[in-house]
Amino acid sequence: MTESSIRLNTIATFLTGEVIGNPDTPICGASSLTDAAAGQITFLSDRKHLSVAKATTASAMLVTQAESTIPCAQIAVPNPALAFARLVKAFFTETYSPRGISAEMHRGNHVEIGNDGSIWPFVSIADHVRIGDRVTLFPGVFIGAGSKIGDDCLLYPNVTVRERSQIGHRVIIHSGTVVGSDGFGYIQDKGVHEKMPQIGYVVIEDDVEIGANAAIDRATFGQTVIGKGTKIDNLVQIAHNVTIGEHSLIVAQAGIAGSSTLGHHTTLAGQAGVSDHVTIGDHVIVTAQTGVPRDVPPQQVVSGTPAMPHKLWLRASQTLQRLPEMYQRLRDLEKRLRALEEDRRK
Repeated sequence: MTESSIRLNTIATFLTGEVIGNPDTPICGASSLTDAAAGQITFLSDRKHLSVAKATTASAMLVTQAESTIPCAQIAVPNPALAFARLVKAFFTETYSPRGISAEMHRGNHVEIGNDGSIWPFVSIADHVRIGDRVTLFPGVFIGAGSKIGDDCLLYPNVTVRERSQIGHRVIIHSGTVVGSDGFGYIQDKGVHEKMPQIGYVVIEDDVEIGANAAIDRATFGQTVIGKGTKIDNLVQIAHNVTIGEHSLIVAQAGIAGSSTLGHHTTLAGQAGVSDHVTIGDHVIVTAQTGVPRDVPPQQVVSGTPAMPHKLWLRASQTLQRLPEMYQRLRDLEKRLRALEEDRRK
C-alpha cells in the first residue's frame, strides 16, 4: 500500500491511458464512485451513473472517454472497472510481507513448507504435506495428510483442506470452507443406507477463489476438479466427482450434484441447481434459481425449472402471470357455452 501520493500521469502510464486534465494531480487512495473524496481516484463504468459522477469530490476518475461535466481530472481507458481493479491491486493494497512459521502451529511428520511463508498460530498440518512459497495460513486452518498447496495461496481462518487434496498456485479460500469432505454416497440395503467409501480427492487448479462456507466434496473414486481461474461464491455445494471447467463462475447457494461436468466459462447464478450426471457445455449461463435436470449444449442461456431456453422461459413466465385472468375467461366461456346448449335444447 502506498504511503505517499502518486502523480496521475504515473497511474495513466501504468494503465496505458490518456490523461484529461492536470497530469500532476496527486492521488493517495482509491474508492467507489459514491464515496471517493479529495485525493482519491474512482471510476465510471456506465454512463447511467453520470449524474453521480458529476457530483463527485474525487480528484480523478477513470472513464471510457472524456466527460466535460465531470469536475475532476480523468484517465480514459477502454475498461474503467478492469483498470481500477488493476490500479488498486498495484498501488493501494498491502504488499505481501512474510511473518514466518509460528511455534504454536501443529506440524506433522515429513511436512515441507516453502520459502517466505506466513503460518499463523493454531494451524494444523498433517503428515506428508507439501506447501509452496509465500503461502499464508491463518489461525484454525487444517491441512490433511498428503495434501499439496501451491505457491502464493491464501487460506483464511478455519478453512479445512482434507487429505490428499491438490491445490494449485494463487488459490484463495475464505473462512469456513471445506475442501475434500466425503461425497454423499450411500447404497440402500433392506431399508438401511450403507456408506460408500469416498476414496478419491479434490484438485483445485491455479487462480481459483472460493468464498466462505462452501463445500467441495472429494470424489468417490478419482477426482473432483475445479478448473483454472474459476471463482466460487459463498455457500456453494459441489458434490463428488464434479468437474468444473476453466474460468467459470458459481454464484451463492448454487448446488451441483455428483458426477456432473461444467464446461469452460460457464456461469451458475444464485441458487441454481444441477442434477447428477449432467453435462453443461462451454459458455453456458444458467440463470438464478434454475433447475438443470438434463444436458445443456454450449453457448446457451437457460432459465426455469426444468431448465429451458431463456427466451422461452420469459414467454412462459408472462403467460403464467396471466393464468388467473385466462382461467376466469375460460370459466366465463364455459358458462356461456352451457347457456347456449340449454337454449338449443328448449
